[in-house]
Amino acid sequence: MHFNVREEIIALTPQWKGERLPDGRPYVPDRYLKALRSLTLEEVWKPIFLKGYESQFEGRLKVLHDDGRKLIGRAVTATFAPTRPDLHETMFQIGMQEGRKGNYNQWVIDSLVEGDVVVADMYDKIYKGTFLGGNLTTAIKTKTKTGGGVIWGGVRDVEQMKKVEGVQVYFRGIDPTPIRDFIMTGFNTPTRIGNAIVLPGDIVFGSGGGVLFIPAHLVAEVVDGASKTQVKDLFGFEMITENKFTTAQIDRNTWTEEMLDLLMEFIRRDERAAPYRGLDWSEEYRLAREGDPNDTQTAL
Repeated sequence: MHFNVREEIIALTPQWKGERLPDGRPYVPDRYLKALRSLTLEEVWKPIFLKGYESQFEGRLKVLHDDGRKLIGRAVTATFAPTRPDLHETMFQIGMQEGRKGNYNQWVIDSLVEGDVVVADMYDKIYKGTFLGGNLTTAIKTKTKTGGGVIWGGVRDVEQMKKVEGVQVYFRGIDPTPIRDFIMTGFNTPTRIGNAIVLPGDIVFGSGGGVLFIPAHLVAEVVDGASKTQVKDLFGFEMITENKFTTAQIDRNTWTEEMLDLLMEFIRRDERAAPYRGLDWSEEYRLAREGDPNDTQTAL
């Protein structure tokens, strides 16, 4: 066994066809991370859910800064378990042979690069399960620039953590104890955060009181899909106000060609829709002509 193995990460994420980071994680381009900052949780969640990815969100987390800031970046995953002397000896020896320094959580922090977010399953351990404190939060900021952490466990030194500018952390609880009595069983392997499943390189989208994990190979589609939802909402609100369409018509997943034609006219003439003028609507027109077998009458 080894930690953070490039070949295994590539094998876990075969649907990603783009560039990869040196450790093998999918490298979702920065332009998509930037685009996600203007989107809401519901806009990003919808296209994932409709594709069958129903276990990507966890909302039972506390947040370091309750000021509306988002946490967006590429996931570096770590999975932990309660301590056991023989297993700890084995795992720690593997880490030493790989040249790793400090404790398990420091191994993860040391691997971070710009744009990363730590995603750690501490099996809901809060007492002696404080994965982050002031020092490691500072290290995260230094290495990732814009990142932070999602910890299914505890944090400590919260007053110090809050003074580290530009980071956001989601966690389960606070305790003054230092981290103790735990073993890392996986590093950049599939990781569970509450009800959500995360793969290395997934895009972490922390917003609105919870965290959504976007599969890397769906990010481009999600960003375009969310942008389409935004402009359809702009158009739909106007149509409902003018009594041109009912809420039932607007809320359908699949619009008619007449509705799409009016939407295209709206995008061309209304300056509020200017940012959306480069979107491709050919698939929506195809579904309008041929019918969408997945149309459930009412949009999610």
